[in-house]
Amino acid sequence: MKEGTKKFLRIGISLLIIVASIYYAIKDIDFNELLRIIFNADYFWIILSVPVITLSHWVRAMRWKTMLEPALKKKSASVWNLFSAVMIGYAANCVLPRGGEFLRPYVYSRREKISFTTTFATIIVERFIDVITLILLFGGVFLFLSKKVVHALPNLDPNHIIVPVAVIFAVLLLSFYPPFIKGVLKFLIKPVSNKLYDKIYITFEKFLKGFAIIRTPSQYLRLIIESVGIWFLYTVPMFLMFFSFDFQSKFHLGFDDATVLIVISGIGATIAPTPGAIGVYHVLIQNAMVKLYGISPEEALAYATLTHAINYLVQVGIGGIFFFRENIKKMPPRGEFSRELESEQIPIDNDSRESHDIT
Repeated sequence: MKEGTKKFLRIGISLLIIVASIYYAIKDIDFNELLRIIFNADYFWIILSVPVITLSHWVRAMRWKTMLEPALKKKSASVWNLFSAVMIGYAANCVLPRGGEFLRPYVYSRREKISFTTTFATIIVERFIDVITLILLFGGVFLFLSKKVVHALPNLDPNHIIVPVAVIFAVLLLSFYPPFIKGVLKFLIKPVSNKLYDKIYITFEKFLKGFAIIRTPSQYLRLIIESVGIWFLYTVPMFLMFFSFDFQSKFHLGFDDATVLIVISGIGATIAPTPGAIGVYHVLIQNAMVKLYGISPEEALAYATLTHAINYLVQVGIGGIFFFRENIKKMPPRGEFSRELESEQIPIDNDSRESHDIT
């Protein structure tokens, strides 16, 4: 299938899901009531959430620094430049689903003149850590609110856990059993082409460096603290915006309820094939608030709309500023990432080829 056709299908599917999700969210909504609730919200709390949201992304940049240092043997990684790449990546995700996962390491590796392959591998490790954290949070929520959570997520397909579980398995395999992967590469590719084997092997070696943090126990505590900090800061705006609608008084919602919602939104962000989880986020949050707390569909959708909008605006706004700062004229085509990988290849002579064969 041609790349243009694939792109067209991806965009088409995303738009279809957005339309279907929005229709599901608004089909029984009183629009006059919805607009009244949105316009009457206390925007002080919404504005107050902006620095908290920004800080959460800054802490994510700090955690990325923690993951990069063992990989690159570099102790002077600039958090500011990492933050720039993080925000550009988030802004890209708001336009193109998962686009930021490639653009973020591309931006940082270009600025710092380091390996794109290794930098990209740290993004996979980051997703691994996020999935583990989300599973732990979901486990805690499920332990205390199992029936309610299942009721709030009736359409969650169990098959959606396949990809996160596969990511966890792959990261652990790459981190602790690289000789096995190298042996498979040698067995499958070397008999076909030594040149191809060399290129793939070198790329794999660079890629493997990105998993160094998993094999660095001395950094585990720092990684845990930063990960907890990220999710705590994600939850705070959800809690603050209860006050925008007086939910803390009318429905007695507290920080634990905000934690439930951030877990549900995290699931939505993980499975959503739409830009910025548009539509999917709104349906999940609205559905959860109606079924868990007895909030009206209009109030729940108003809350979902404003919490999503403020996050979206922060990401696009700050990410857009950094986008121009980095002098990125447009989203690099997929071929550009391939050329980045190609540029990292170095020739291997026959003697060194034998020295890196691992069975």
